[in-house]
Amino acid sequence: MIAAALIAGAGLSLTAAQAQQQQIQRTDLVQSDISVAEREVLQVRVDFEPGAVSINHTHPGEEVAYVLEGVLEYQLEGSQPVTLKAGESLFIPAGVAHLAKNVGNGKASELATYIVKKAAPLVVPVK
Repeated sequence: MIAAALIAGAGLSLTAAQAQQQQIQRTDLVQSDISVAEREVLQVRVDFEPGAVSINHTHPGEEVAYVLEGVLEYQLEGSQPVTLKAGESLFIPAGVAHLAKNVGNGKASELATYIVKKAAPLVVPVK
């Protein structure tokens, strides 16, 4: 009985993690070298289901986030939250921990453009 409960509990944890991953979908659009040594540009579309929140994270370079649809709240380390709607954008400096949350009633999407160090992980989780 205890083993069955542990297996069921593990299944619920896995299901919750899978559900969180499905709430935010990243689509890579462009990845290219640029004229600055050891740097590249990446552009991605990030889609947030209602209520979805990203992990707190940093990037190995700068990010410009442009909201395509919906309403997103950005929390940058050391700053007050900023709420953006479709057509608005935000600059996120290199190494600044941040997260994004869909605070609207429907789906939200952003176009994120990064100028980052080549071969470095794009997303670095922050505890």
